[in-house]
Amino acid sequence: MSDSRFVSRDTLRAEFSAAMSAMYREEVPAYGTLIELVEDVNAATLDGDPGLADSLAATGSLDRISEERHGAIRLGTGRELAMMRRVFAVMGMVPVGYYDLSVAGVPVHSTAFRALSKTDLDRNPFRVFTSLLRRDLIADEALRAEVDAILAARDIFTEKARELVERAEAQGGLSPGDGTLFVREVLETFRWHDRAVVDAETYERLHRAHRLIADIVSFRGPHINHLTPRTLDIDAVQRLMPERGIVPKAVIEGPPARHCPILLRQTSFKALEEPVALQGPGEESWQTGSHTARFGEIEQRGIALTPKGSALYDSLLAETRARVTPAGDGSNAREYAEILQEVFCAFPDSWDEIRKGGLGYFIYSRTQAGDAAPPSPDEDLESLIAAGLVRADPIVYEDFLPVSAAGIFQSNLGDGPVGILEGGASRATFENELGTGVRDAFAYYGEIESASIERCLRQPALYE
Repeated sequence: MSDSRFVSRDTLRAEFSAAMSAMYREEVPAYGTLIELVEDVNAATLDGDPGLADSLAATGSLDRISEERHGAIRLGTGRELAMMRRVFAVMGMVPVGYYDLSVAGVPVHSTAFRALSKTDLDRNPFRVFTSLLRRDLIADEALRAEVDAILAARDIFTEKARELVERAEAQGGLSPGDGTLFVREVLETFRWHDRAVVDAETYERLHRAHRLIADIVSFRGPHINHLTPRTLDIDAVQRLMPERGIVPKAVIEGPPARHCPILLRQTSFKALEEPVALQGPGEESWQTGSHTARFGEIEQRGIALTPKGSALYDSLLAETRARVTPAGDGSNAREYAEILQEVFCAFPDSWDEIRKGGLGYFIYSRTQAGDAAPPSPDEDLESLIAAGLVRADPIVYEDFLPVSAAGIFQSNLGDGPVGILEGGASRATFENELGTGVRDAFAYYGEIESASIERCLRQPALYE
């Protein structure tokens, strides 16, 4: 039972999401243009597909389409990660999933902080993809030691934000006034600062090691590097971006366009080259430089896949990339799209095939006829579906894809070749620095599906 003295975590999350969006629109005006484009495409898609609107309404997703956001932030140390976990916990967000991006040449590993229950996600779905620098993947030992020293000297949280987190933990929540102050103070961690904490020579060495290392280490705070609206037709958004004066990345990450969308497709506009001030040789001396990190992303979410479905997806993506790897400059974008479409023909593209093949997760609910039907002691799920008494709707995938995330990062960090970084996944290290384990996404979707089946197989309330 919630305490009436405290503002709800869902409300805090919604207020934080709105404040973040307003700040990012001010900092990156192209993001506001992107939001407007996505809203237009979503409205047109729903007008043209009443069945999609019905399915979204049945699963509680319709009202949150245009407002859905995710953001991304990159942290430097386990100390920062552990504190960020506590900050997000105040807003009802927990770490779900472990993502190793080193397999795609990006020296970070990540989790996604988000609400866990469907009810909380329906109230506000905002989540933050949170990456931690893999300092062990910096080959130059002297540079690694310098990175450690730079990161040890900074505190990315305000003193008041820390105080409010401790207060929320001690008393179980925040008053409305403290909640407003909490949102304002935490927002400062995500704000852009154009003055670096390193000089030009150090910035260049960090940049040569990896552009993302320079982004994480060179500034006094991690700054939000993108926000993401959700679209119902990512191909239309990709096609229309240039008409709104936005330059899209070369290819859409994730699976190809399908009648039945699976997992997650993502694209973005190119990262901005922004002026920054780098420390000069003298005290209070500054040199003008530039930095490329922040962009606007778009996502189209499909059905959450089971372990069997995910294994099939991974194998098909690996087969595609063994034949052609998308070039950052877009020179083979058409070839990649054609081969991706060809290879993914092996993944069933009807909801019935996906469901019966055990490839995706569904939420089951009684239809109006099902609610009115007299109970039968021998009814089972398949017979109820065949009789039109139960419907199955895909459960929306709420998480992320490591290769897609890395593809977005790389396209905005440079067009050079991408390789696997030596070192391998280190989930245990990540969880140790996080201060807790990450939740298993498969278990989350499985629990939703199982609970919905149980509800459908119970006696209809009319006859109980």
